[in-house]
Amino acid sequence: MASRPASARSRKSASGAEQQQTQPQASSAKSRRTVHDDDVVRTGSAQSRGQLGGSQAWEANADNPTTSAAAEQLENSSNFGSQAAIMPANNGTDDEATGCWGKFKRGVRAVWMTKDTEDVSQNAELKIKTTLRELVMYCLFLVVICILTFGMTSSTMYYYTFVMNSLFLTTPTASGATFTSVKNFADWWGFAQGPLISGLYWDTWYNNANVTDPRERNFIYYENKLLGVPRMRQVRVRNDSCSIATDFRANIRACYAMYSRSAESREPFGYMNSTAWNYSTEQQLDGRGYSGKLATYNGGGYYIDLGRSREESTAKIDELFHGLWIDRATRAVFIDFTVYNANINLFCVIKLIAEFPATGGGFTSWEFRTVKLLRYVEPIDYFVLACECIFMLFICYYIVEEIIEIKRHKLAYFSSFWNWLDIVVIVIALVCAAFNIYRTISVGNKLTRLLEDETQYPDFDFLSFWQEQFNQAIAITVFFAWVKIFKYISFNKTMTQLSSTLGACAKDLLGFAVMFFIVFFAFAQLGYLIFGTKVEDFREFQQAIFTLFRIILGDFDFASLQNAHRVLGPIYFILYVFFVFFVLINMFLAIINDTYSEVKSNLANQPNDFEMTDYFKQRAGRVLDKLHLRRDKIVDIQRAMQSADMNNDRQLDFEEWRTELKMRGYADGEIEALFARYDMDGDRVLDEEEQRKMQWELEGQKAALNSQIESERAEQQRQGSAGVGADDGDADNDELAGDDRDGAVSLRGSMRSATRGGRPNTSGSNSGGGGSGVPIDEFTTLSRRVDRMEHSIGGIVNRIDSVLLKLESMERAKLKRRETMSRLLDSIGKCEGDSEAEKREKMERMVRQELERWGGAGEEETPPAAAAVESEHQLESASGRGSGSAASKQSNR
Repeated sequence: MASRPASARSRKSASGAEQQQTQPQASSAKSRRTVHDDDVVRTGSAQSRGQLGGSQAWEANADNPTTSAAAEQLENSSNFGSQAAIMPANNGTDDEATGCWGKFKRGVRAVWMTKDTEDVSQNAELKIKTTLRELVMYCLFLVVICILTFGMTSSTMYYYTFVMNSLFLTTPTASGATFTSVKNFADWWGFAQGPLISGLYWDTWYNNANVTDPRERNFIYYENKLLGVPRMRQVRVRNDSCSIATDFRANIRACYAMYSRSAESREPFGYMNSTAWNYSTEQQLDGRGYSGKLATYNGGGYYIDLGRSREESTAKIDELFHGLWIDRATRAVFIDFTVYNANINLFCVIKLIAEFPATGGGFTSWEFRTVKLLRYVEPIDYFVLACECIFMLFICYYIVEEIIEIKRHKLAYFSSFWNWLDIVVIVIALVCAAFNIYRTISVGNKLTRLLEDETQYPDFDFLSFWQEQFNQAIAITVFFAWVKIFKYISFNKTMTQLSSTLGACAKDLLGFAVMFFIVFFAFAQLGYLIFGTKVEDFREFQQAIFTLFRIILGDFDFASLQNAHRVLGPIYFILYVFFVFFVLINMFLAIINDTYSEVKSNLANQPNDFEMTDYFKQRAGRVLDKLHLRRDKIVDIQRAMQSADMNNDRQLDFEEWRTELKMRGYADGEIEALFARYDMDGDRVLDEEEQRKMQWELEGQKAALNSQIESERAEQQRQGSAGVGADDGDADNDELAGDDRDGAVSLRGSMRSATRGGRPNTSGSNSGGGGSGVPIDEFTTLSRRVDRMEHSIGGIVNRIDSVLLKLESMERAKLKRRETMSRLLDSIGKCEGDSEAEKREKMERMVRQELERWGGAGEEETPPAAAAVESEHQLESASGRGSGSAASKQSNR
């Protein structure tokens, strides 16, 4: 056993000496690279020996201390070999390698290792591993956020909103009107004295029996508790808020403008004995503004809180009715109240709005916000809470990842769309987490004050509004999270067709968009000006824009246009459909289709960034390799049992066993562990019964390994990978790519032939093996050299290609220059009757033309100035030869 490491060291020394003799002028950088490669080779061979030795750990006997120690030592050596192969070579200082800061940096690098934080361009397998790791991590993040969002909403919310909507919006008044059909003051008062009061206070059962239990009162539909009391509020404008035309000032004394904050009235009116007749500011009411159909209204105004009983509320509404609380100055009336259903743990914050514009009449709108303000009540809510905590851990993880990427790439980080998407998702998540904490605290405080005094108005309008914004922000985050999946599957060219198509046609789409919106906004303004006073869909300019988009999608009301104007209506519709729908939209589709065809043809000729099937094929091949290796070891041990009994006494003592396995290259620890496992009586001799037991267990293990090998081969065939031969001869012809983690490249056939004898043959002889083999350390060294040679040859080929390209460009420049000279000489030769000055003038003019033409030439051609100078010299000599007499006179002068 001692000869093996010595021979390995001698071979490594000889290899190092050979490298020094053949490369005496190598630089220090290359020397360091060579040392690093030798370290990798040694690591790979150590790991291979560790794997061969560690595979016998399953044969150790736990009752034997010596055996357990030997097995533990083998397992530790195997683990050490794999870990050493995974860890990169340490080129830093000892302090960095052993210090706390160095360990922390390596830990951070291992946890947050991505394609953007590591250089994976030169390592395809590392790129695959980091991509798969990122994809799996992000899929877990996506699952968590989906559970979190679906846990916040349910179909029950819709039914709850529908019930409340039907009760207060569709219940008719005595005159048959509903809240949705309120058109004047009388209709509003009919709703307030009828459906509103009856809907808020359910004091009797369906059999007209009174509700006697006080705890069961103030329940809408007997299930939804009315929290506190409802509130009615109005906003008004001043009498002098508008100007009356001079011709009508004598007849019209009052003028009430449309609502605006500058025209809002804050003066007392009516009885002036309560808040219903005196103005309260937005700060006093702790309210917020509201954007209605006609204007955006202030959060203050004149308000009154109704009572907890039907009688009290009816009396207050009657007082307002008789005091003309609503008059010409009223511009909007709000009714706010909140109900809570304990069965489903949902709040419904209701706001009913009636707007009375300066034109007269009225318009109604409403808001029903069904929200879950008490988040953690049922067991499923605590599961969602756990998902929220996991979600925040993911956000913290991605925050650190983005910080590392920013530190690595600096300002170049912000040039990527995906990085901006990451920042948006992180910011939205942090804002939502902060609001989640604020909402939980605020709801608890409000409910505490409300339960102490139920006669006050509970203002859940602010919390419900921002709870809806919270839900929408989470929805946007989920949308962005799904879009971001394209970042992790972009290694496949099929998955990049969408982004490639949009990127390739971006300029064409930008030019088309300018043309489209010129025509589109022209039609929008034309429709607003012609039909804005008669057609509801064109009542505002922005509404006209939406209407035209709807016409593109086929949603239009042609009859309303025709009724508005019998001539211009149809002409407007036909022109818009022709120019926008038939021309512009088809141009848009043609741009997309042409670009998609080009992108698809280009992608068909491009390989993927890396083939995932090839990667899994290699991984499956390595698994098969290990299974074959274990099976061959079992076969080797069975052969050793047959040949170890040298004295033919059917008794296998330890010395015979040790001698045979030592010849096959096994270590003393492996020999001791395997023998002690079956030496049940501890006499250091395996009798026939113990040998049969060993044979039986080895056959069982070999059968199990054969079944695993067959299942792996079947799985490879199902995945479309190249099949693995059924016999060893076919398997020996399959070449497997090297595993970077193992630190060495292996061929399954060579490995099996090298290990069929038990161990790699390091001494050059093949004792007891049954076939010649190549030592693993020599094979890995040669493999490294071949890899370096291939890399060098690739660089040389690239340089030769660049030289050939330059030669071709020079040849094209020469041909072009010759054509130019021929054209100039032909032009001079045609001017035989001209004088010398005219020829020179023509020559100079043609040279200037050529200079201008050559000004747009690329760098690969002859510079225009040099070509012009050379052309001028040649032209002068040619002109001298063409006009001999003129030249002689010129020389005499």
